[in-house]
This record gives sequence, C-alpha cells and structure tokens, in this order.
Amino acid sequence: MDVSNIITTPVILSAIPVFFLFIFAEIIAVRYFNQRGSLHAKDDSVSIFMGLFSVLTNGAAAFLTLGMLVWAQQFQIYALPLTWTTLIACFVVDDLRYYLHHRIAHRCRWPWAMHIIHHSSQRISFAVALRQGWTKHFTGTTILKVPLVLIGFDPLMVIFCGALNAVYQFFLHTDTVEKLPRWVEAVFNTPSHHRVHHGKNPQYLDANYAGTLIIWDRLFGTFVAEDPSDRPRYGLVKDFETFNPFRIFIHEYWGILKDIVRPQLSLRQRLLYVVAPPGWSHDGSRQSSRDIKRAAGLLDAPPNATHPAE
Repeated sequence: MDVSNIITTPVILSAIPVFFLFIFAEIIAVRYFNQRGSLHAKDDSVSIFMGLFSVLTNGAAAFLTLGMLVWAQQFQIYALPLTWTTLIACFVVDDLRYYLHHRIAHRCRWPWAMHIIHHSSQRISFAVALRQGWTKHFTGTTILKVPLVLIGFDPLMVIFCGALNAVYQFFLHTDTVEKLPRWVEAVFNTPSHHRVHHGKNPQYLDANYAGTLIIWDRLFGTFVAEDPSDRPRYGLVKDFETFNPFRIFIHEYWGILKDIVRPQLSLRQRLLYVVAPPGWSHDGSRQSSRDIKRAAGLLDAPPNATHPAE
C-alpha cells in the first residue's frame, strides 16, 4: 500500500458509506417530499462511476505527490509536532492552498482539462460531488503542497488535511439545502456558495473557489452571493452531449492536442493553448470566461486591449 494511504484510507473508507447514505436521502427528499433538486439516474450513475474510478487512478499515482513532499521534507525550516493546534493550523493553511489550486484549475487550461470533469454535469447533487478527474497528480498544482512541508508540517499531515477538505466539500453539492445561518455563510463554504461556483450564468463565472472556508474568496475578491431570483444554471459554457465517462475524461485533453498540432502556429501560440485560460484562441474565435462576463456588461473592456496572441 502507498504510504499516503495509511493516513487517508481510514478517512475515505469511513466517508464512502456516508456519501451513499446522503445520495439516497437526497433522492428520497426530492422524489417523495418535493424538495428542491433534480433526478437523473444516468447522470448520477456516470458521476458515481467516475468517482470510484478516480479513487483507483489517483490512488495509483499518489506516490508522485507523496514522493515530492517527502523529498521536500529534508529542507524544512522547522519540524512541527503533531498536536491539535498544528493539525488545525495545517488544515487552515492547506485550505488556502486548495483555494489557489482551484483558482488555477479554472484559469489554466492544463489543470482545467482534469477539473472540467467535475463541472460537466448540468445538475448539482451529492452524486455529482463524486464526479472527479482521474489525473489530479499530473496537473502540476500539487506542487502547492510543498510550501506547507517547508514551513514544518509533516507530509502525511498535509495529505490528511487535504482528505478532510475533500470530504467536507462533498456536502456542498446539493440543491435541497437553502441558506445556512448567517455566521456560517460568512465564514464557511456552503451549498449556496458552491452552487454559485457550479453556475454557468455570466455573473457566476470565476467565483467561489473555496474548499472549506469562504473567507479566501471574500479576501481575494472572488466571492459572489447566490441570487435567489437568478438561480445558477449548472454545467459548462459549452456542455457535453454525452454520458460516456471515457469521452468526458478525454474531451479537453483531446481538444488541447488538436489545438497544439494546428498548422501555421508559432511555438508561443501552441504553448498558450496549453497554459492560457480555457476559451483562449490565437485568432479570438473563442470566448474565455472573462470575455463572456465582459459581453454581459459585468467587466469593463481593458484600455487599448489587444489579443493575447498578438
């Protein structure tokens, strides 16, 4: 067994039956008690399959991230002891790390190719929470965990806190829970805040990247409150028309490959098709999220704007 699984496996194994219990409870609430939400057996089945398969693929590659963190440990400034105080501190700092990772995953096409899977459903439900990418150890954003090790946190503590964060986020994916008490909404990520993140309405794009604490979005200017009069419409700006999990997985990677082998492009343009924001194109024929927001009158046009490829 990979060493990282020694600490993460109990968390995940304990959470899986709880996940399925909440999925079942949500279905009952929507079907028989007229709670807000939607039912779609095929969509939920795809989400659950992709989630279970992600455990296998990401688990098989976990040694890459663990190896990087263990290697970085030799350069630690100070080795912090394992106490409740350091565990809580690690969780908070790792939550900031998750915010940065998540924001990058929406603003850089390579990690987006993994993360797009999670946003590919046109619904939100507890089952959709399980719809996860299969290549998280290859996005490059796992390097953001290294500073946590360098300042003194044990690699296994960092991995454990990341697992706890992932478990918390499962419970954000539902339409049946309305707003929580004001103090909770002010500090923590909630279903209301996360519905915004999954919305494709122009005003909801590029918002609410938080994992557990919504304070990071409030601090860095990416917070948007859910508008009850304009509910989020879920999915992608250009939705997938397939329930084939392997086509969903390969979709954006295949798109990147087709773009970088186009004829008559400069090396810089080929590179930008990998690292520029999703929707970037060398000829301006596509729209990024900021282009969509600008067209909706939510952003001002930059002065003397030129196309990034120019």
